[in-house]
Amino acid sequence: MKRLILAAAAATLLIAGPALAALKPGDKAPEFKANGFLAGQPYSFDLDAALKKGPVVLYFFPAVHTSGCNLEAHLFADAIDQFKRQGATVVGITAGKLSELQTFSNETQYCSGKFPVTADPDRAIARRYDSLLNMPGFNVSNRTSYVIAPDHSILYAYSDLAADHHVTNTLDAVAKWRAAHPH
Repeated sequence: MKRLILAAAAATLLIAGPALAALKPGDKAPEFKANGFLAGQPYSFDLDAALKKGPVVLYFFPAVHTSGCNLEAHLFADAIDQFKRQGATVVGITAGKLSELQTFSNETQYCSGKFPVTADPDRAIARRYDSLLNMPGFNVSNRTSYVIAPDHSILYAYSDLAADHHVTNTLDAVAKWRAAHPH
């Protein structure tokens, strides 16, 4: 029994701990288009078009209305003005709980209508970004954040099921890029 408990604890630590995202800095970000919502209204996101305006923070999240995803969306909403000052676009994408995406995009305790959240119903985008949650029985996106430069190169990549460092890490990466590429 003790061995079983220890094995389960070890597996939980491996799954929950930070991991490196599969796409690395310098890799080319795959182009994609995705439909979703911004402030409760239908929204179409096109990575290529967004990169013409500046860097893009693309964050994959497992499912709306779950504790980690709620926290992460709230933290991104709180920091959105800082991202905008750096000329960055933020977009969330999920393969989980798509039916609730519209309300999640507008709820004040989550996205607050400040950035779009998009759907990846067949998990094709998450596959191309190597951002699927690798756990038996879960067919959702992993919690992975990318910062993508206007030339389509990955500037920063981070995977961790804990939601609390994604915003600060991506904001730091955008700020470093902006310092090297003033307006």
